[in-house]
Amino acid sequence: MRTFIALGVLALLYLGVYGDSSDWWKAMSLYQIYPRSFKDSDGDGIGDLKGVESKLEHLVDTKIDAFWLSPIYPSPMVDFGYDISDFKGIDPVYGTMQDFEDLVDKAHKLNLKVIMDFVPNHSSNKHEWFQNSVRKIEPYTDYYMWHPGKIVNGSRQPPNNWVNVFYGSAWTWNEERQEYYLHQFAPEQPDFNYRNEKVVEEMKDILRFWLDKGVDGFRIDAIPHLYEIEDLRDEPLSGTTSDPKSYGYTIHMYTNALRETYEMVSQWRDVMDEYENKGDTRIIVIEAYANMSKTMDYYLYRAHFPFNFGLITSVEKHSKAESFKKLVDTWTDNLPVGAVSNWVAGNHDKSRLVTRYGRNLAPALQIMVHLLPGVAVTYNGEEIGMEDTWLSWEETQDPQGCNAGKGGYEKSSRDKARTPFQWDNTVSAGFSTNPNTWLRVNENFKHLNLAAQKAADKSYYKTFLKITELRKLPAVNKGSLQTRLLNDDVFAFSRELEGETSVYVVINFGYSPETVSLQAFEKVPDDLLLYVTTSDSMDIQSSDSIKSTSVQINPRSGAVFLSKN
Repeated sequence: MRTFIALGVLALLYLGVYGDSSDWWKAMSLYQIYPRSFKDSDGDGIGDLKGVESKLEHLVDTKIDAFWLSPIYPSPMVDFGYDISDFKGIDPVYGTMQDFEDLVDKAHKLNLKVIMDFVPNHSSNKHEWFQNSVRKIEPYTDYYMWHPGKIVNGSRQPPNNWVNVFYGSAWTWNEERQEYYLHQFAPEQPDFNYRNEKVVEEMKDILRFWLDKGVDGFRIDAIPHLYEIEDLRDEPLSGTTSDPKSYGYTIHMYTNALRETYEMVSQWRDVMDEYENKGDTRIIVIEAYANMSKTMDYYLYRAHFPFNFGLITSVEKHSKAESFKKLVDTWTDNLPVGAVSNWVAGNHDKSRLVTRYGRNLAPALQIMVHLLPGVAVTYNGEEIGMEDTWLSWEETQDPQGCNAGKGGYEKSSRDKARTPFQWDNTVSAGFSTNPNTWLRVNENFKHLNLAAQKAADKSYYKTFLKITELRKLPAVNKGSLQTRLLNDDVFAFSRELEGETSVYVVINFGYSPETVSLQAFEKVPDDLLLYVTTSDSMDIQSSDSIKSTSVQINPRSGAVFLSKN
């Protein structure tokens, strides 16, 4: 049996399942790198581009196909890179343009694709365009959303009741220009005016600038906020909070996901297609926390795919198996014909997967991410099971994690999921030679690190690797999907392709061991092989033969079984 696993299965993993090189993205494993926290090359305690370049072999070893860099543009860092002061530059904290070009060059030599963050909704208030707009210097006068406001009882007030995502009015008064400007995020992030055709062309020019540098695509941030209704009418009240500064105070009918936003996505796809004619496909990936209908519309307007955040927003560690089946079925049932699916379990804005689901169940969620159809997305550190790091408010670097709670303005931070990558047990977890890093390294790095997990007989990372190795199997890459609820606690799905090794995934979301039958899958053979389990205490071992009528699965764990053809 072990010979079969070593030679039979793994030999199938690299049999040209991608086909045309233009299809490289359709079944990719996409890895998000948060550059400040990935690897520091110069000892200043902050990650940089040379650090990323030095660790690209780790991505290759981990079976990653492409990586996405969180923003590396020049920025005052009010929103840690999402307030951009130069869309065609590299922030000195990360290095130089030459460092970026070297990174892209090495990545491509390693057959890795490079995806950049693109933040088109707003700029920093330090951007030259905004400074010129304040002074009404053409052509920048109307690059941003300006309004003189309204007079109520003799005092000047914002033009409407719109609220920004972080907290407070979406309008800030500018004394020099004597007008309010719109910002759907922080006051230091003024919104562009997309009804100005010059702004539209500027953004396309930015895309082409980076595409000419060899970038393979863009993850587009905060897409739903691009357009606002022209008459700037008040938004209706939600009735869920009495706090007029809370984003939940209004229903965002006139500031979120307007039809023009989707049409702009289609225009950006046209820019991508200009480069497809020159070689490989260049892709646009959409970040949009939205309902199913609004999310699927991005496919219809020609985005390569919008992120599927269901495993973040629709379920949590106490959810029942039925909820996970519903999540998968609802997404796949609503997917347009021919569209490529994707699965996301974590990112830089959310608590880490192990913190949210627990160390036992988290790897089972990664099985779902990597063995369901389409693109698998991994946030750096999730492959070794990194956890949130508790940080005091004084240690917090990113204040934009604040939000309004029931008791008013509440301090919280996204930094807990952004602490340095834990490479080994040396100074600062091998992230930096500097013991003082921009965010404190998690104290568990002495035992939770990549080097230790590579050396161990069994580890979180080695389980992750076994899962990702299966992604190149024809059945996983392009086979059918069937989902089954085997009982109240056990969810299962199959990936089958005629004449190929089939894959059966079983996840027990309950708190007791279960024995289930996989005969609910019509084509399941009588005998299966256990390929991998996330449990530390299974009675059967990897590559053992089992009967599909009697599959044992431990609580809060997942297992992958293969057919023996």
